[in-house]
Amino acid sequence: MTISAVEIEIPLARSVTVTGDTLRVDLSDGRSISVPLAWYPRLVHARNEERQNWRLIAQGRGIHWESIDEDISVEGLLAGRASGESQASFKKWLSSRPSRPAARSTATRRKRRAR
Repeated sequence: MTISAVEIEIPLARSVTVTGDTLRVDLSDGRSISVPLAWYPRLVHARNEERQNWRLIAQGRGIHWESIDEDISVEGLLAGRASGESQASFKKWLSSRPSRPAARSTATRRKRRAR
């Protein structure tokens, strides 16, 4: 019995869009793939400016976010793989980040406008 292997060509990333809850990647074969941002905790905890500061790596085989040290492969996206980072590693990364200023409450904003 002969078994022939089918070689699958993985398309390349062409552009990336990150919203508050979704990562969308447009691919070289015309498809777009969207996944929940929750799959990638570093992106969830990144500031919007950090989320938008990505670059394609390996001719579009992956996406890299320098400021949060995150790499995501197109192959992993197509396979439906979420981040494989351990909880210990993520907690260490999260604790090393500068804390964000606390958001003002709605009541505080109303008081300031009333002045």
